[in-house]
Amino acid sequence: MRYYVTSDIHCYFTLFREALADCGFFEDKAPHKLIICGDLFDRGREALELQNFIVDLMEKDEVILIKGNHEDLMMEPISEWKSEVYFQPFNVTNGTTETVLQLTKSSLDDLDYRSDLVYEKLLETPYIKKILPAMRDYFETDHYIFTHGWIPCFSERGSYGKKYGSYNKNWRNSDSKAWAEARWINGMEAAYSGIIEENKTIVCGHWHSSFGHSRYENDGEEFGESANFNPYYGKGIIAIDACTAYSGQVNCIVLED
Repeated sequence: MRYYVTSDIHCYFTLFREALADCGFFEDKAPHKLIICGDLFDRGREALELQNFIVDLMEKDEVILIKGNHEDLMMEPISEWKSEVYFQPFNVTNGTTETVLQLTKSSLDDLDYRSDLVYEKLLETPYIKKILPAMRDYFETDHYIFTHGWIPCFSERGSYGKKYGSYNKNWRNSDSKAWAEARWINGMEAAYSGIIEENKTIVCGHWHSSFGHSRYENDGEEFGESANFNPYYGKGIIAIDACTAYSGQVNCIVLED
């Protein structure tokens, strides 16, 4: 099977389609599937176009969807609706609020004064009804594991640039809390710390690939003119988040397995 793999599209639908076209996805007549390693929405302005495209791929059975931390951010306020959550700076700057407005064709005034109506519209969107329920924590083939941040591991002090503990051989049986935490892990740091799956390569998103190029290869800055946002290849890892909102780039790799 041929897999086209991308991640962290963040509503940049045009750039996403261009990346797929450049890889030959639309012309491929052989058996193939698209794997998206999380963070479909938030930040960009093309949520409706992206939503429709993903649903079309789902109906054709051409896509495998991995859950990202931004999918968790969307679901947290929905379980117990509190519209004020979407006015909090964290959700505004991360783009979750903007995604809600785009998908429901609403305004901030609607969210403020007619929040129940926005909530009803949101629950009826394909994103909530079809896309999110189809997402999984990881997908595994003979030679690859596809996930968002990383596989669950024993962590000494959490994520975000902090030290990681040790490999957890039972990570596949981790509970939802462990997977939610794993979606925030910088996979490049975890792999560099030795938390890898022997005889397999973990393909992940979440953390900008320029981190690995800069930190472990001395290849440019993490951000800036010399930053390298192409996929990062290391021992046991391929990191593909291009930090699209900053770089204007979406990475797509092609794997045979």
